Amino acid sequence: MNALLDVILPVFLILGAGYFAAWRKIVDEAAIDGVMRFAQNFAVPCLLFVSISKLDLAQSFDPGLLISFYAGALGAGALGFIGARVIFGRDTKDALAIAFVASFSNTLLLGLPITERAYGAEALAGNFAIIAIHSPLLYGIGISLMEIAISRGQGLAKLALTRQVLRAILTQPMVIGILCGFAVNVTGLPLPGVLWSAVEMMVQAAIPAALFGLGGVLVRYRPEGDMKAVAFVCGLTLIVHPAVTYGLGRFVFGLNVDQMRSAVLMGAMAPGVNAFLFANMYGAAKRVAASTVLLATVGTILTAWSWLHILP
Repeated sequence: MNALLDVILPVFLILGAGYFAAWRKIVDEAAIDGVMRFAQNFAVPCLLFVSISKLDLAQSFDPGLLISFYAGALGAGALGFIGARVIFGRDTKDALAIAFVASFSNTLLLGLPITERAYGAEALAGNFAIIAIHSPLLYGIGISLMEIAISRGQGLAKLALTRQVLRAILTQPMVIGILCGFAVNVTGLPLPGVLWSAVEMMVQAAIPAALFGLGGVLVRYRPEGDMKAVAFVCGLTLIVHPAVTYGLGRFVFGLNVDQMRSAVLMGAMAPGVNAFLFANMYGAAKRVAASTVLLATVGTILTAWSWLHILP
């Protein structure tokens, strides 16, 4: 019960405050969008920049950690695609969108604050290693597969497709923050103290602003139809992904305590709003994506609580 009260509920109270404020029209949609743009385009990239620039890269980027997490993510995505095609009779575009939702955990806005509250800031090296390649890898795979499916029969050149995918990934502010962090880390580039102070002030606002904005955005995604498909995807993202990660991390790669905590908790998170944005961008499985983001976010309260009791 202490884990629920002390670790998980404070995170969801901030998210709930954003939801309540938007639901009761205390703040309008434009204000919520502004908060989310500030968080995603400025504060969170600064958080990623600072964290990546200070990581011990050799120690943090453990192959076993990354394989355990991403095998769970890609396995859940593969099952999502198969289920969408075989069980629910969806076309390829819908199935790919559903697969993306099943694989794309909200590692940053839910996984990071829950892990930090549970185990402290010093236990986040594995979280940042996962986050560093999360969007580039999963967006790269998702966009590539979707563009291939769309361009089939249209004769789109491979070079043009590659440019399109890279442009979509490298123009994301969070990816830019990650790449800048790597550049400073690898080169040892000294930055003025005044710049560090300004960036670290921005960092302090990142998670609270992002959680509040996420709560406000979720008001728009009311559960509507396709509930069997939604339940299926919720099961993949909240149960299958962390279970695969736990099994590989413990019995195959022998991850240490901090690595297990980071990998499993990150895998146990609901899909983020970016999962819906991906579906919306391609006009595929939007109802499934929106409903899954909302219901799985609520379900994360129970699944995260359960994993906090299972993990060492």
